[in-house]
Amino acid sequence: MNLHFLACPAVALCLSVGLCRAQVGQTTITEFQNGKNGALSITYDDASRHQFTRALPLMERLKLPATFFVITGPITGSQYHGKFVGRPVEQIIRESATIPTDEHNFFERCSAAGYLGYQGTISYHTRAGSLYSSGKREHAYLLMDTLYAKVRHGEFPKGYEPCPEYKEAIGSSWDDFRQDAAKGYEIASHSITHATMPGLDEANIRYELEKSKEEIKNHLGAKYTFSAEVPYGYEDDRVMQIAYKIYPALRNRMPEPFLKEIDRASKTFPHPTDKDYVQWQRGPLHATPLSLMESWVDTAATNKDTWLVLVFHGIDSLGWEWTPIPKLEEYFKYIVNHEPRLWVATFGDVTRYMREREHATVDAKATDGMITVNLIHSLDPAMYHLPLTLKTYIPAKWQQVTVTQGALTQHPAIRHDATGAYVLYQLKPNTVKALLHS
Repeated sequence: MNLHFLACPAVALCLSVGLCRAQVGQTTITEFQNGKNGALSITYDDASRHQFTRALPLMERLKLPATFFVITGPITGSQYHGKFVGRPVEQIIRESATIPTDEHNFFERCSAAGYLGYQGTISYHTRAGSLYSSGKREHAYLLMDTLYAKVRHGEFPKGYEPCPEYKEAIGSSWDDFRQDAAKGYEIASHSITHATMPGLDEANIRYELEKSKEEIKNHLGAKYTFSAEVPYGYEDDRVMQIAYKIYPALRNRMPEPFLKEIDRASKTFPHPTDKDYVQWQRGPLHATPLSLMESWVDTAATNKDTWLVLVFHGIDSLGWEWTPIPKLEEYFKYIVNHEPRLWVATFGDVTRYMREREHATVDAKATDGMITVNLIHSLDPAMYHLPLTLKTYIPAKWQQVTVTQGALTQHPAIRHDATGAYVLYQLKPNTVKALLHS
């Protein structure tokens, strides 16, 4: 982030040691929107029905935004559904009788495992992918050999059976999601079928992620193809390298030079850090004490750089590690009470804000009772267009401030800190200059 404002060497020196008042026109971009201490994003995985029938009405009542990472295959009206991209599965089944599973054929066999024409095989895919991702590759190979032997011996009933997360998401339609998106909720991708990505070959990873993205774009528009959460993929470098090329923002991992990431399984604390930002993911489980969940909010509200990303799955008896609504309501009210210090926003919006800020240049000049501010960033403006919050120091004699940027006018409140009077206001980057005057 580059900041420019008129300053003589003496003024710059006294500012650096904190011995004088801020120079009129000195402008910075605040760490988070509206000058808040921290940020918080509520996210949901899997799109189980109770997330929308029970949790979403609660959030609407409390005016809380959220991001829903949805499995697109089971949504009524979807074009793309689960399938195996590759050779006929009959060939793969025949080969398994004479060629053991190894590093050369594991991804193909694991990718095909749920589509062999039998019910009950998807659990082998899920377990084998997880074993492989955790480094237990020989165990993953043996599990595939076991599966294919059972298939050859006719031990499964014929048919197709998706994973539990897929079945719990059945019941929503794209019309439902269009209404949710219109209310300000972010609908984002969680793949087509919730496949275990570390167990898939590249062709099947791409199918799951690219076609889910296309489905969302066709039904909701390109705005909702920004964020994704790749199922089971957050510790797998191979999967991440493929996914990075499909979605601009992954909750799994975003290797930004300015960001310290702590995934929800980690016991690492946000501080100390030498990064500009910390993305601190926490995943409340069914038995997670409310007091612990509240302490996460306190930490984000207290520090000046922490982005708390909450990851929920099941809600009210439906879904993995479900959270009861009474507990969720008490927790969300606790979050609302901290909004004076916390910017509560979607995952996509916080990502946009941080990236815009890190790639922005601010030019501010104070002349003849007026301050001119120009805000630009180097990112694609079609994708990165979120207003940024600027903090500009003003003359002590100003009693009121008007900020104009094109046709937009703001009248921000005058505030004070140890170095002078200032205002916080929103500017759209890469448009026209803004004028501040009394």
